[in-house]
Amino acid sequence: MSTAIVLALIASFCTATSSVCQRIGASTAPTGDKFTLKLLLYLARNPMWLAGVASLILGFVFQVVALHFGGLALVQPIFATELIFVFGYMAVIGRRNIRKTDWMAAVAMAAGLSVFLFTAAPSGGRVHPPATLWWLAGISALGLAAVVTVAAYVPLRRGSRPSPARKAATIGIATGISWGFVAAVIKEMSTHNTLGSALSSWTPYVLVGVGGLSMLLAAHALQAGPLAASQPGFTIVDPLVASLLGIFVFSEHLQLDPADLAVEALSLGALVWGVITLSHSRLIHGEDPESLAPEPPVNVRLNVDV
Repeated sequence: MSTAIVLALIASFCTATSSVCQRIGASTAPTGDKFTLKLLLYLARNPMWLAGVASLILGFVFQVVALHFGGLALVQPIFATELIFVFGYMAVIGRRNIRKTDWMAAVAMAAGLSVFLFTAAPSGGRVHPPATLWWLAGISALGLAAVVTVAAYVPLRRGSRPSPARKAATIGIATGISWGFVAAVIKEMSTHNTLGSALSSWTPYVLVGVGGLSMLLAAHALQAGPLAASQPGFTIVDPLVASLLGIFVFSEHLQLDPADLAVEALSLGALVWGVITLSHSRLIHGEDPESLAPEPPVNVRLNVDV
């Protein structure tokens, strides 16, 4: 269990690095009201965004190994610590004073996560779930992600446009749903002991397709509005969906005695409070543009409004 936790923390750090780099890269992309593949073509020429992709791939490798040693219900909640690492980046890069509320939120996240994992003690689970469960999980998760994505572009009032923050938050939730399903596929792939065995299964091909879709969703979420709006969807919805898939698809077991449930509910409440509080911190919501992006050319101003 300790090996899986350490590897998951490293993977979380890599994905946090990816979020920051990709947000910096995506913030210079032209805005628009349409969901399009052209955004990826634009970003593919941005060195900062490509650095974020490289960090995301590295995080993926650590995630695969972590899921080989631990179940979804154990590994994926640890990815909620991604926001703490983002918080750390903003504290260093943004050069802002850290408020007491920020530290309280960080402690609440770390303590809530530790208590939840200790109390829930995820264990067991089947190695290869049946195909019917995979079809049900895929249709449910990706269908919900599609509905949420469409909702991001639907105005609440006729004649108005969705706000950047609302669009980023909504697409961030869709991204978290998609990433949660990706984590389940990674878990299935990690059960194969050899590369040949993995390549002969369906998992790497679904992973490439859904992973590419998730990357496109993340790019649109990061480009649409502030990082503070999209990050909670990444960090809360992803482990939530993955843990649910771990329970219902892989039949992983949690401690569900009344006393355990009460402690788990309180710890998750602390975790969610910490994530939401940090996501609205000035360290993330109002960082200085010049501290987050490379020095712009003379007479050219970069607008990095994270």
